[in-house]
Amino acid sequence: MIKVQEYRGHIRNWEALCKELGIRTDLSREEREEAILVKAYEAWGYGMADHMHGMFAFALWDEEEKKLFCLRDQFGTKPFYYYQTADGELLYGTTIGRIMEQPGFQKELNEEMLQIYLSLTYVAGEDTFFKGVKKLLPGRYLIWQDGKLEIVRYWKPEFHPDESKSLEDWADEIHTTLQKIMPEVKTPEESADSFLSGGVDSSYVLAMSDAKRTDSCGYEEPRFDESGLAKQTAELLGRESSRCLITPEEYFSVVPYVMYHMEQPLGDASAIAFALGCRATAEHTKLCYSGEGADEFFGGYNMYRNAERYGENLKTFYVGNTNIMKEEEKKRILKHYDEKVLPIDLVREIYEEAEGLDPLTKMSDVDIQIWLEGDIYLNVDKMSTAAGLEVRMPLTDTRIFDIASRMPSRYKVNEEQNKVAFRTAAAKVLPEEIAFRKKLGFIVPIRIWMADERYNQDVQAKFHSEMAEKFFNVDEINAIFEDYIGGNSDNWRKVWTIYTFLVWYEEYFVKR
Repeated sequence: MIKVQEYRGHIRNWEALCKELGIRTDLSREEREEAILVKAYEAWGYGMADHMHGMFAFALWDEEEKKLFCLRDQFGTKPFYYYQTADGELLYGTTIGRIMEQPGFQKELNEEMLQIYLSLTYVAGEDTFFKGVKKLLPGRYLIWQDGKLEIVRYWKPEFHPDESKSLEDWADEIHTTLQKIMPEVKTPEESADSFLSGGVDSSYVLAMSDAKRTDSCGYEEPRFDESGLAKQTAELLGRESSRCLITPEEYFSVVPYVMYHMEQPLGDASAIAFALGCRATAEHTKLCYSGEGADEFFGGYNMYRNAERYGENLKTFYVGNTNIMKEEEKKRILKHYDEKVLPIDLVREIYEEAEGLDPLTKMSDVDIQIWLEGDIYLNVDKMSTAAGLEVRMPLTDTRIFDIASRMPSRYKVNEEQNKVAFRTAAAKVLPEEIAFRKKLGFIVPIRIWMADERYNQDVQAKFHSEMAEKFFNVDEINAIFEDYIGGNSDNWRKVWTIYTFLVWYEEYFVKR
């Protein structure tokens, strides 16, 4: 007998799987998806994920063989954690909180992770800030039997450029594939909103969906506010639009809530705005589309246009989308610095796998395996769940990635534009001025707000606290803060990353 012990996610191709596996389609979603997991395991064993599309992390118990089987989807859209106790038991769950509440768990800080965090601004790799708690990484499954743990990688990004197709061929393939995926993302009975920024990804998803309403975040500062562009897009496509206006007071007040529900510190300033957006959206819907995945798959970041210039040097410094603090600076500010703990070690294996590929593909590969899992998908999952909202990401799909994996880099990035083929596909349903609009990113006015004494009181207090003295040379971190206040706004990320760690630490090791 196979029993589902843990499950979070959404299986997109459930109709086809129900037909193939002989499962009734009139079951509730929960009953249906649990039946799919059991029947898929019985039919295909450890290879079951090869037959499933969607977002999922789960644990199955095989009563006959006394074996636990846990699996995380190919991109890590849903989290999964495990922990071995002192007496040899395995604790596991889709949240760290689930593990913490079980007998045998010992809460202890993994201070080594702070060194990684200060560079990347997120928790990358399999370790976490809780000593002994590990992430099951994307594309892996775990087997626990007779007290022995085995982890197997069942999927990894592979790239095989196909030079035989034109730009229009690639755009057509993207478009027709998304046309097939969209009906799977929700059932006709379900109703979904769509998150919308001023960018092409969310606009394309909206245009391809039946969402009647869009949800955007905005600010009073016009130069940071994309909600006007989002409203124009919504009106053009005949959809209603709603705007969550984020004030600096609300932004700073919600930081402890975000760090607690994130379970790990996250120095991505947009996570706070996303949390507020999720809470506002959850007031009128429980399901929403979002456009994550396309940037990493199809060359969406402006820095990708420097890939050829970086060349072979990439593997000496490129560890993902963010790298804000170098080793010499960390040596100065940290009380306990370990020469052996280096961010670059997290990506060595990825560069070995990508040997012989062009520089853009290598950068994309690193971001797909490190940045997406550690920052983007973590943020989407944790903040939507905390708000009682379910977010589904149509562009994060192995069938979409399959196209990107075969597409030559010149159709992703050129001298004038990024995401060239993807934008060309989007232009089939969007005006060119939207499809080819310059990428802005999910911007937040934190660079300005945090220098304002009306809003930075808690930042200053934490930088001078006894808590900070446990980890940092406080004179050094306050010098960074003063330099930022004095006009070096480039230091805002360093200040914010230190601050978010301290807020998270207070939530988990001081208050609790």
